[in-house]
Amino acid sequence: MTRIITLLCFFIAQISFSQSAENYLEKIRNNEALSTAFFQQMPKGGDLHHHFSGSIYAEPLLERAISEDFYLNLETLEVSKTKPAKGNWETFSSINKNGKLDFYKQQIMQTWSAKDYNGSVPSDDLFFDSFMKFEPTIQGHFAEGMLELKKRAIAENVSYIETQLSTIPCDMNVSDLSDFNAKLREAATQKDEKAVLKLLDELYKSLQQKEAKKYAEDFNTNFIAKLHKDLKIDDDKFTMRYQNFVLRFMEPVDLFKNLVIAFISANDSKLVAGVNIVSPEHGENSMKDYWLHMVMFKYCHSKFTDVKYTLHAGELTLGLVQPEDLTWHINAAIYIAGANRIGHGVDIAYEANSYNLLRFMAKNNIPIEINLTSNEFILKVKENRHPFSLYKEFDVPIVISTDDAGILRTNMTEQYVLLAKRYPDVTYETIKKYVYNSINYSFIQDASVKKQLLKDLDARFKTFEAKFSKN
Repeated sequence: MTRIITLLCFFIAQISFSQSAENYLEKIRNNEALSTAFFQQMPKGGDLHHHFSGSIYAEPLLERAISEDFYLNLETLEVSKTKPAKGNWETFSSINKNGKLDFYKQQIMQTWSAKDYNGSVPSDDLFFDSFMKFEPTIQGHFAEGMLELKKRAIAENVSYIETQLSTIPCDMNVSDLSDFNAKLREAATQKDEKAVLKLLDELYKSLQQKEAKKYAEDFNTNFIAKLHKDLKIDDDKFTMRYQNFVLRFMEPVDLFKNLVIAFISANDSKLVAGVNIVSPEHGENSMKDYWLHMVMFKYCHSKFTDVKYTLHAGELTLGLVQPEDLTWHINAAIYIAGANRIGHGVDIAYEANSYNLLRFMAKNNIPIEINLTSNEFILKVKENRHPFSLYKEFDVPIVISTDDAGILRTNMTEQYVLLAKRYPDVTYETIKKYVYNSINYSFIQDASVKKQLLKDLDARFKTFEAKFSKN
């Protein structure tokens, strides 16, 4: 009886602490300074929509380019370790000698990130173009970036990151398969799924003969596992897992080759949580081949049924593409590709039969990855134009994430500050649910790891909510 009374008192105290935190948030949600302090300390679980290279802040990348004396293209502000044959390139040491280093440092910061964005170029162009400009500073320096992200996550009470770390290196020669590009696109134009799947089956057999598996094995063993172990990434404060990804702008054969290897890698490694597809969704090849890409995911899932995947889908808005292009991307990602999560999903209100689609997502526990800062900067979609409330209205599982915190000059804390201020109907308990969603809907393969993260989250919230017991 004493034990029962003790447990009852404990649960009553926890409810009281939670209500105190709820009451405090209601008092301060419109004051960004106060809510920032609140959410900085609140446990935030995981960041599930996370691009590694886009999450590194520009400052250390620029410092590396200067210290290693990279070449800088004075027009485009991209960097290179060696001097390209074309373009106006100078070393940073030469620029410094000419007294122009401070000028170019400022220009680079505004080109590699959203710092001091002034609208001189379209925001989506600045965002998507920035990756290739600073990419050479990341190659060979993944360790520094991973430790930077871990340190920052711990500092703001984020316990898990599921990051898209790197494409899988592959020098496989597929020139003998180039005829499949036209064949696949012709079948896709006719929406002949049976014909596409037959062609993919032929391609898959050829890729097996070309030893696709060895590229996945090398990546898993000599890159992912080695970095993860050597850096001691996982500990009692933090856990990281990785998503493989393919690039939408590639030709069909090359993309499918990379997708097959990505699935093999995810299937064979517990550190690789799943697979994704990236690059601007409104790009020429992205739009032309979108349906084909969804069938490719469906095919790979038929071969590797245990592999999870989340898809960037519906990162589009009116004006960016033609109205009819807003009506089917999320539908295809879910009904054709069978996505386990959806990233962005901004065009959901325009999707054909959107109410049925939302109900399907809710019924089948297909979460939406909400990226408030990203959608505002890239697509100019925010507040009541953002579909967050639509997903919430239909009880679609929601996770809050950053997307590319480095380029966007943001962090996870700011996402919750914006959420609380812009959507006053979102209670503290609902926000807390979103935090738990970020672990529950993660692609972590080891059940014991997920269980420990949830247990840790319980303890973190207990400590956090106790701070408000007297408020």
